[in-house]
Amino acid sequence: MSISAFSDYLLFEKKYSELTLKAYRSDLEGFSEFIASEYETSSIDDVNYPQIRNWIVKLVDSGISNRSINRKISSLNSYYKFLQKIGELQINPLSKHRALKTGKKVQVPFSEKEMASVLELLDGDTSFEGLRNRAIIELFYATGIRRIELVQLKLRDLDLQAATVKILGKRNKERLMPLLPSVVASLNRYILARNNCEIIEDPDLLFLTKKGVKIYEMLVYRIINDYFSLVSSKVKRSPHILRHSFATHLLNQGANLNAVKELLGHSSLAATQVYTHNSIAKLKEVYAKAHPRSKK
Repeated sequence: MSISAFSDYLLFEKKYSELTLKAYRSDLEGFSEFIASEYETSSIDDVNYPQIRNWIVKLVDSGISNRSINRKISSLNSYYKFLQKIGELQINPLSKHRALKTGKKVQVPFSEKEMASVLELLDGDTSFEGLRNRAIIELFYATGIRRIELVQLKLRDLDLQAATVKILGKRNKERLMPLLPSVVASLNRYILARNNCEIIEDPDLLFLTKKGVKIYEMLVYRIINDYFSLVSSKVKRSPHILRHSFATHLLNQGANLNAVKELLGHSSLAATQVYTHNSIAKLKEVYAKAHPRSKK
């Protein structure tokens, strides 16, 4: 009952997405299975820190990264804090836990040349999927939209006359994004092709498969990975790297960090600052070329 109440709390009060809820439930179920196996109890409400520490040791031994383990522990910690909130737990067994150390994860964005090359590949492709894929790639790069946000976009979220799109982000927070003329043109071409589909099972949604149903996250990932694998040798080619490229290229061109924060839909600057790594490298390059004493 407590886990069910916790799920409702995350969904209705914290406004978490179904994808996030699934991750939380998976983490809690994993710990439940460990407790049942090692301590012959199915309840995770009444455990002590040594038991949790043994779970951490098992996770480390299984080869799971520290970053993933920290996420699992964070889910468990949130659950115990919820139990304290509703008065079912007096002491959080994780109150003195320290997260495992993790190295800084540097995301390498696509270059401006790689972006241009992918769009060149799509030039002249007037098929439904070609027009849709170009609109998706351009929208990612022009707005920094998250994959789940793109999948959930509805036709009514677009105002092509005003060149804006309304994006529903995390915790149901809305942001209004401007659209470049080239993106408006791509969306118009795609919508025309979309309207000519014989069958549309999800008429409210913007992006559909060729069968007229809602596009899904794995398909979006494959679209980005397939196109960028033709022009880039980078190991990671995903929608998130396109979001990263959007932010990095804006910062490289002198955009204000606070403005980029708002465009990305972040709640704090700390989340946006991860994108400044490559911008600092660019600034160093400009500084080295421009400063009078850089060659002395």
